[in-house]
Amino acid sequence: MEIVVKMYFGSRLYGTATPESDTDVKGVFLPSLEQVLLNRVPRTFSTATKASPHDKNAPEDVDTDLYSLHYFIDLACAGETVALDMLHAPPGMLLQSSDLWDEIVGSREKFYTRNLKAFIGYARRQAAKYGVKGSRLASAKAVLAFLEELDPSAPLSTVWDRLPLPEHVHHLGPNPNGIREYQVCGKKFQETSKIEYILPTLRKFCHSYGDRARQAERNEGIDWKAVSHAIRAALQVKQILEEGTLTFPLREAAYLRAVKKGELHYQNEVAPRLDELMEEVEKLSAESSLPLKPDRRFWDDFILRTLLRRFGEEIRARGS
Repeated sequence: MEIVVKMYFGSRLYGTATPESDTDVKGVFLPSLEQVLLNRVPRTFSTATKASPHDKNAPEDVDTDLYSLHYFIDLACAGETVALDMLHAPPGMLLQSSDLWDEIVGSREKFYTRNLKAFIGYARRQAAKYGVKGSRLASAKAVLAFLEELDPSAPLSTVWDRLPLPEHVHHLGPNPNGIREYQVCGKKFQETSKIEYILPTLRKFCHSYGDRARQAERNEGIDWKAVSHAIRAALQVKQILEEGTLTFPLREAAYLRAVKKGELHYQNEVAPRLDELMEEVEKLSAESSLPLKPDRRFWDDFILRTLLRRFGEEIRARGS
């Protein structure tokens, strides 16, 4: 296969590697003419050095994932973290590169949107998994108490201007379908949603969140590696929304390493930071001037131009 780019990834890219870290390699390849014409372009090509896929990676292990050009563009247009991270890898992290990769990186801003779902979604899931400061729970309970006093068959739109807006709760502008949304601790409800469908979601959140918050208070059951990834994702989306770029190694790599090693107290030190970051990125996302969607037409044209440039002569030769 023709390699477009191959690079170090993961903790080596972020600057958070420890002596126990294995090596991750990511890359992009150009599919063959046969794969393209027969509609058999593979998404990925993966290899691993460890003997069994069920074994935990050791420091000497290397995992390699190569994405086809088509799939990589799909990932980047969807705002997937792996693609956006790769697009900002500095030259020192590249094992192999090409003019085609330079061309992609030169237009990477066309992938940026205000709705970086993968970054924000991952951070939200981790925050919800372990619980953060009590204000989130208090805000959710306040919204729940308000809605429980209303006609359950009524849609949110009928009380839109009366909906409570405590910390972690926001009115959001129209989504791509032109429908306003009400966001409660990261959960979005459309203005057309009936209250009776919203209540069970909020009740479940309040119940499970309280249990997780109490467990987090004791620093128990914390997946520190996952939490460090959540904070990293939040920091990255914050930089994209504020500066329009990503910097590697990460500026807060030392702090992220400390979180990853479990050297900080979750409830007193880590949770407040994650909570603060979530508030920042949600606010920045709502106020951003970035487009709602990536320029997909540009990238479809890019793929077509690339394939015609690469396989034009071969196609003409086979046609004759």
